[in-house]
Amino acid sequence: MAQKVQGTEDLYGGYMRAWQRMQDVARDLFGAYGFDMIETPAIEQVDTFVHGIGESTDVVRKEMFRVVSGALFGDLLEKGTEAGLKPRQRMAMRPEGTAGVVRSVVENNLVPQGAAPAKLWYAEAMFRGERPQKGRLRQFHQVGVEWLGASDPAADAECIIMLMEYFERLGFARESLRLVINSMGDAACRPAYRDKVRAFILDHKDEMCDDCLERAQINPLRAFDCKNDHCREVMKGAPLAPDNLCDECAAHYAAVKRYLDAAGVAYVEDPTLVRGLDYYTRTVFEVEAVGAGVGAIGGGGRYDGLVELEGGKPTPGLGFAVGFERIALALAAAGVEMGGEEPTCVYVATTGGEAERAAAFDACLALRAVGVRTEADYQGRSLKSQFKQADKLRARLCVVLGGDEVAAGAATLRDMGTHEQVQVPMAELVDAVRVRLG
Repeated sequence: MAQKVQGTEDLYGGYMRAWQRMQDVARDLFGAYGFDMIETPAIEQVDTFVHGIGESTDVVRKEMFRVVSGALFGDLLEKGTEAGLKPRQRMAMRPEGTAGVVRSVVENNLVPQGAAPAKLWYAEAMFRGERPQKGRLRQFHQVGVEWLGASDPAADAECIIMLMEYFERLGFARESLRLVINSMGDAACRPAYRDKVRAFILDHKDEMCDDCLERAQINPLRAFDCKNDHCREVMKGAPLAPDNLCDECAAHYAAVKRYLDAAGVAYVEDPTLVRGLDYYTRTVFEVEAVGAGVGAIGGGGRYDGLVELEGGKPTPGLGFAVGFERIALALAAAGVEMGGEEPTCVYVATTGGEAERAAAFDACLALRAVGVRTEADYQGRSLKSQFKQADKLRARLCVVLGGDEVAAGAATLRDMGTHEQVQVPMAELVDAVRVRLG
């Protein structure tokens, strides 16, 4: 029997309705902030992600799914290296959303010189080759926003405020959320800070894991995010980013906090927060559902140098992403059902004669034309069995079309809750159903 790949899930029923609700809430809220939806390809050139995410990250080094065509696969196995492949032949499945959106902005010139910023949001599947566990899958789903062309710290604050409102609209109580913020500096001050952290790691090299020693040479800030408990303990003594910001970055960070304070948004400052990808600059933030046991349910930050890395002109940017699977788990832990109840319907039942079937067919089309969810029998069931099926489908009303009804040009409306029945002319059926559905 064919089975799904480990670390993937089928979305259907209440789980699919929950994913759709995440998108519906995003569409309404983000639209009010001026964001338009975008969808980028699930497959991009490897360089799109390497440029933005960074060679030193676990995403690029260990988790990114590489893709080759069947025509190239045999040749790749024979040579044992992809060195001979052209850039357009080196592809990967999308591990996160930002790099692909920025590539699209650059390629399609969505922020021409002097133009208004591009404000985009997405709801897409992402792919990472990591060990499947609770809230961490190989194919997972994210909703995210990207704001290209805005350097004002007010934009940072608005993104965070919008994120917190998004969580509330999904069903989280504000007091159950923990917002953590930090500033990572920029190209003016971060190089010197990185050197300090590198020196600290090397001074403690006998206490650090091999991955952290490798990170010290590539991107020492990644050591703050090490999963090794002892490394995390050692890194508590490392130099901290907020103490090493240049005047401009310090002023930007202070302004972001003033805006958040003015909006009444509570936050916790964590000077070790660095996020997981190399492209972040200045403001970074994460949100955790306290007590849910699923880790961060969303986060993001500013990435003012990413557009240049993807081949564009200097353009500031910022954004965030939230994980559907983790949010679903966190809401379930809080007793919130995001998928809602199964939808109700109207069921059209018939005794099965040719004239009755024709009348039922027409009734279904008429009801669906005005947006009424309508079901009927397509298996030749008895009228009694059709009523049972209507109950299983949670039908509120049943339209009964027997020989007597068709001969009279009418239909019997049966309330499936009270079992009360009333006969209405076929010409008035649609209006009668809509009235009873409210």
